[in-house]
Amino acid sequence: MKPYDLPPYPYDRLDALRALAAERHGSAIDLSIGTPADDPPQAVVDALSASGRERRYPPSIGSPEFRGAVVRWFDRQCGVQLDPADVGATIGLKEFVAGLPHLLRLRDPERDTVLFPSISYPSYAMGADLAHGRSVAVPVDADFRLRLDAIDPADAARASCLWINSPGNPAGAIEDLGAAAEWGRAHGVPVFSDECYIEFAWNGRGRTILEHGVDGVMAVHSLSKRSNLAGVRIGYYAGDPELVLWLQEIRKHTGAMAPWPSQHAAIVALDDQEHVDQQRKDYERRMRSLIDVLDAVGVRAAMPEGGFYLWTPAPEGGWALAERLATELGLICSPGEFYGAAGADYVRLAVVCQDDAIATLAERAAS
Repeated sequence: MKPYDLPPYPYDRLDALRALAAERHGSAIDLSIGTPADDPPQAVVDALSASGRERRYPPSIGSPEFRGAVVRWFDRQCGVQLDPADVGATIGLKEFVAGLPHLLRLRDPERDTVLFPSISYPSYAMGADLAHGRSVAVPVDADFRLRLDAIDPADAARASCLWINSPGNPAGAIEDLGAAAEWGRAHGVPVFSDECYIEFAWNGRGRTILEHGVDGVMAVHSLSKRSNLAGVRIGYYAGDPELVLWLQEIRKHTGAMAPWPSQHAAIVALDDQEHVDQQRKDYERRMRSLIDVLDAVGVRAAMPEGGFYLWTPAPEGGWALAERLATELGLICSPGEFYGAAGADYVRLAVVCQDDAIATLAERAAS
């Protein structure tokens, strides 16, 4: 087997644009990555130093208290009742996404293919590549929703999983999760639903695939976005009991353990919905303000169905628009090709900055 030809990390490719923005404007306002800028609740920060268990190894599956908080969240927010046994902790979410294909191939070596949306978070494809598997991009429709009818039966027969993301990154589409669950069961393919933006839906409440039963499906979540805890690295998976148990047991052997302080803070965060509701209001206001800023420089953006990204058409090409925004506004965004070849004529803006940064952009647009 030949060595893997590791591609450059996408966001490292923006260094030249960051330098250009800083040269023209004295500073760059970087909206390329969805790193939260707001503070988590003080009670959550306090909980980080109050677990009292730092000297001990945490259970890989997550503490009973943490899994209980997850169960309460699903019941309260989604009307879904789960058994705490059917929940597992993750170290954030990216390690789970990128590592999953390898673990699933151990479960069934004949299943070497990962199906994922053709416009999507790059770690779905990267996980398959790192497992020496096949990454197969599934077409999306004009509204960036997954086209289940376009999946080749030969690919379905080899698939270890299908990823679906709702609200989607980068385009913000709300998917038909019931249809995805039905497709997975009909084809014997586990469906993993990435729901880390579930609480940032702009037309009604967010939905989980678990509303359609747990057989053959898994919901994966992170506290990085909903509670501004990206640096704490805590998330979870929940769903099909047999599949959860497989992942729980194999992750024990890999030492995948979310730290005690992270789990302790997450319990406080999951039991507090008020800070998430405020964050939702802040993101919606900021997105609408940034849309106005972009409009002032001739860039047309629209509110997504969910998430805090603006997936913006770039008739001149994604890289060309990214360079123009860096030059004119000192704004750093991501060319759409980072999220699949089909996104080459778009850019993505992660609207995670605070109000003062958008005010600065507005001043630059007006000058």
